[in-house]
Amino acid sequence: MTRRLTVAQATITFLKNQFIERDGIEQPYFGGCFGIFGHGNVAGLGQALQENPDFRYYQCRNEQSMVHTAVAYAKVKNRLGAFVCTTSIGPGATNMITGAALATINRLPVLLLPGDIFSTREPNPVLQQLESASTQDISVNDCFKPVSKYWDRINRPEQLIYSLPEVMRVLTSQAEMGAVTLSMPQDVQTHAYDFPEELFQKKVWHIGRPRPDLTTLQKAAEWIKGAKNPVIVAGGGAIYSDACPVLEDFASKTGIPVGETFAGKGAVRYDAPYGIGGLGATGTKYAIEIANEADIVIGIGTRYSDFTTASKSIFKNPDVKFININISEFDAFKHAALPVIGDAKAVLEELAALLGDFEVDQNYRQRIADMNKAWDNEVTQIYAEGNSTVSPIDQAVVIGTLNSFMDDRDVMINASGSAPGDLHKLWRATDPKNFHLEYGFSCMGYEIAAGLGAKMADPTREIYVICGDGGYLMNNHEIVTSIQEGVKFTILLLNNNGYASIGGLSESIGSERFGTMYKYREENSGQLSGGFLPVDLAKNAESLGAIVIKATDKASLEAALTQSKTSERTTVIYIETSLYRTVKGYNAWWEVPIAEVSTSPSVQKAFENYKTNKKEQRIFL
Repeated sequence: MTRRLTVAQATITFLKNQFIERDGIEQPYFGGCFGIFGHGNVAGLGQALQENPDFRYYQCRNEQSMVHTAVAYAKVKNRLGAFVCTTSIGPGATNMITGAALATINRLPVLLLPGDIFSTREPNPVLQQLESASTQDISVNDCFKPVSKYWDRINRPEQLIYSLPEVMRVLTSQAEMGAVTLSMPQDVQTHAYDFPEELFQKKVWHIGRPRPDLTTLQKAAEWIKGAKNPVIVAGGGAIYSDACPVLEDFASKTGIPVGETFAGKGAVRYDAPYGIGGLGATGTKYAIEIANEADIVIGIGTRYSDFTTASKSIFKNPDVKFININISEFDAFKHAALPVIGDAKAVLEELAALLGDFEVDQNYRQRIADMNKAWDNEVTQIYAEGNSTVSPIDQAVVIGTLNSFMDDRDVMINASGSAPGDLHKLWRATDPKNFHLEYGFSCMGYEIAAGLGAKMADPTREIYVICGDGGYLMNNHEIVTSIQEGVKFTILLLNNNGYASIGGLSESIGSERFGTMYKYREENSGQLSGGFLPVDLAKNAESLGAIVIKATDKASLEAALTQSKTSERTTVIYIETSLYRTVKGYNAWWEVPIAEVSTSPSVQKAFENYKTNKKEQRIFL
């Protein structure tokens, strides 16, 4: 049996019959399709979506941001759901490249269907075509290749029969997830073909829990039993595998402390006696202290970014060894580790059985519990001591006020600026989804689009987006989409008239915040050192359809949060914060190269500090 459909119609018909199942729970895999139409997809995929209203189409405002929305959706879904994104060929397609890189770096699934140039080449060069003197088999869509986990171009209808299953294989592979790009020439999208009926039957993709190699796991248990100062580094994989309850039992029984990456924060509750909070360059002082001493590091679902390892300087014990529990072989072998390849939940269950009654020394366990309480007291002190009554108020006060206001299952979203560092240290996470940080790509402009995707993924949760003025100016478009779809969330728009994060970094390397503030150019000096610009971001947000509430201090911020919770549509709370007052670091380094030669004394001094810190770096072989 066959069914005569266009390539575009066949693609949508196939996608809407794809399901996913893990632990006996089955659900449709795709939530629908985000898209912006142009000449490269309107007559193909646009027409196919019109004929398939049960595969819902969402009209977006920016191609990059719709990929961010899809990524946030997948993140909240624990990678058990995804969205399709379609654009025309040309700038619409290339606008998605940033989102594709973000998805792949963060190991989160999204399917991109950019239109492409004519396969027949008859009308070449067509509008928006990239021409090459050395080949005709190229388009701007080839730019997706290095940022996609799977890439293909459909030049003949029958190729779809073999490509679509591969698309799903990669999208549902726990080890190979990321952006999948299927380029679709605009003429081929409209071509009809007699596709086999079996292609469109319901397909359930089982997400298994691969068990670890027993010999390797036994060796890991032996290493842990012989450790004096073991520590767990919980990454995003601990959350995506639903391993958090097992991890909590494991840490509670053994007493091994748990530090968290940006993606892993929330894997254990902030007040668990074995929790040491954020670990790495932006970590708590106690997590850094424990990492410095650790003789065994147990990585769970982490890729060991430079922030997590403080640019490979945080694990100072000369005898330190790594045990990496990861579904991905690529990540499991990092740092010359003992690679325990498998599902995090399954591995922890089997490892716990092999460890039996093992516990860390009681003095070590008590020390960790004391550290947990001491850090919580320090967080309270940081919140209390920050300027909270006179505008501009401290960013830490905003974070503390929001953290205290939110319910346990509510979601806080952020990705860029100075907020991630403060949040990693201070945030009191109460649920695996409570802390939503995109820090693999740290993409300015992710936040608002992600708020939309997170709310679509789980409408039962309140979503709070922390967005700086820089990120807001780069990408605020999906406020309009949220109004159109009736998907309400709250945005805390923090205006400090500049790039606070890079400004602080600039100071630390001796460059004195050059080019990081939103100021007029002075005529005499020729530099951007005049007065601040008269930009009204609150009015801008209001013009996009959002409800806007202005707050000037802690009290008015609390009132605004209360009001926003009952708002009928997306609400922006506008508040001015200090450009200079952020939370200090705690004796951990992050490598940013500094000029070896400079006429600036501050740069010269920074370079000397840089050389000293470089000596602390380790090579693990």
